[in-house]
Amino acid sequence: MENSVEPTTSTAHGILVRHEGDAPRERSACGWRDRLISHEDATFHPAAWAHAVDIDGAKPHYHLRSTELYYVLEGQGTVQLDGADHSVRAGSIVHIPPGVIHGARGRMRVLVIGIPDIADDDYYEATENSP
Repeated sequence: MENSVEPTTSTAHGILVRHEGDAPRERSACGWRDRLISHEDATFHPAAWAHAVDIDGAKPHYHLRSTELYYVLEGQGTVQLDGADHSVRAGSIVHIPPGVIHGARGRMRVLVIGIPDIADDDYYEATENSP
């Protein structure tokens, strides 16, 4: 008998339990992401969103309102923060405040937490005139 785990939700208390295989998966500017907690969960009023991202050449970009936390689950690579390269590997965490231009190179799976969220209108590709 196969053991399956059902997602748990309760809008009354904002409770949400989602399993990686049950999360919507999509292509993003950073690679492929599983939207563990994202815009479709607005009815739960989450304090943050969380995506598991398979980094594949994340383009330099920034956010004006949101802070991001990158926690490297597996693999290794480089995270660029305002033009400086930082080596990361499984177990590394990176704090990215609003306005910091960031991108990534290498092959790694990263848990990305956006606080409060990262809306489509808060994504800006880096240019020469970026902050």
